[in-house]
Amino acid sequence: MHDLMNLITICTFFLTIGFILWRPKVNEAIPATIGAAIVFLTGTVSFTDLGAILETIGGAAITITATIVMAIVLESFGFFNWAAELLTRAARGSGIRLFWFTNLFCFLMTLFVNNDGSILITTPILLMLLKNMGLKNHQKIPYLLSGALIATASSAPIGVSNIVNLIALKIVHMDLYMQTAMMFVPAFLGLAFLTVLLFALFYKTLPKKLPVIQKWNFPPGGHPLKGDVPIAENRGKFMRNVLIFIFCVRASLFVASYIHFPVSLMAVIGSAALLGWRWVYLKVPPTDMLKKTPWYILVFAFGMYVIIYGLKNIGLTTWLIDHLQPLVSGSLLHASVLMGVLLTLLSNLFNNHPALMVGTLTLTNMGLDPLTLKVSYLASVIGSDIGSLLLPIGTLATIMWMHIVRKGGVKISWGEYVKVTVIVIPITVLVTLVLLTYWVHWIF
Repeated sequence: MHDLMNLITICTFFLTIGFILWRPKVNEAIPATIGAAIVFLTGTVSFTDLGAILETIGGAAITITATIVMAIVLESFGFFNWAAELLTRAARGSGIRLFWFTNLFCFLMTLFVNNDGSILITTPILLMLLKNMGLKNHQKIPYLLSGALIATASSAPIGVSNIVNLIALKIVHMDLYMQTAMMFVPAFLGLAFLTVLLFALFYKTLPKKLPVIQKWNFPPGGHPLKGDVPIAENRGKFMRNVLIFIFCVRASLFVASYIHFPVSLMAVIGSAALLGWRWVYLKVPPTDMLKKTPWYILVFAFGMYVIIYGLKNIGLTTWLIDHLQPLVSGSLLHASVLMGVLLTLLSNLFNNHPALMVGTLTLTNMGLDPLTLKVSYLASVIGSDIGSLLLPIGTLATIMWMHIVRKGGVKISWGEYVKVTVIVIPITVLVTLVLLTYWVHWIF
């Protein structure tokens, strides 16, 4: 009977992942919840385990939700229209300049919001902008694909840009500010390297001259987060003030981590202040957040972690420890490259959310010294956030992106996607992993 329950748990994991990857139009929280319920009923996860899981993901879930709330408030202020107009003005009719500004915009949106939110925000903006410029399908792909890769990979430098990164931080007992101190420089350099590779690859396809569009608006339903009350008067100055405020909120999360103040509470305070600002300025009460906030993300994270915890309880992490511990214990470079490559493979097979959870739970039970544990964890994040981009199914963000661009009328096949990523992603992962090792050697 015990072996049967273990087999059901394993099959549930594979069926849940398969359903999420191959039926992305179905809300991912549904299969995750069903899978978690089945695993719980098998007895491989107890009530006590559920309490531990809730405690582990609670802070991360609150922090990410508060961040998404800020993104929704941004659109209430008319941010998306303003950002699109700013991009077109900055490009000044140059397709080359637009490429660099597009990637910078995607990078900043992930840092200000998170990777999933960045995809939801930037992709419709780019689709509308490129459509208004009258570009052909093959000319749109460099901007859309590079923007998606950079937006998703940009969750690596700081932990608050990805819910699974925050959960993993909690598991390894690592402060947010320490993760950023060790990770930001090598991950940022890795992103710069990735952007240069993408530019070299797309250079011949990029249009050199573009029509300059002074002003345009989203049609009804043109943006999934579009609000109802844009700011028209002194919009540029107002938007700068809002972005400065959000930057201060993001910076406060690291200060909170440093002084051991709850990061999730600081995120809630920042979001509440922004909601209050909107209420006073636009007379829009915060009750609309109940409808607009994607609560399913929290349900998905909890459900997936229950399933992964079930795999841990039946011996998956023990098996991984037996095979990986001798290799990871060799040196920091060995630990970095091994865990980064392993998480790249796991993420592209099973999606990066469960992959990073499995990898992190395995690391915490290896008995590694503190520095090797931290480097191994950060290398896992690189594999999970950057290496996972090798295939479109590696992250929920890229799955979402594929459907948004197809709905927007841009045709891009798996073959076209992989033709690019197979060139740029593996080398970017290896370069970033090596940079991580030498950076940690230097600061410690």
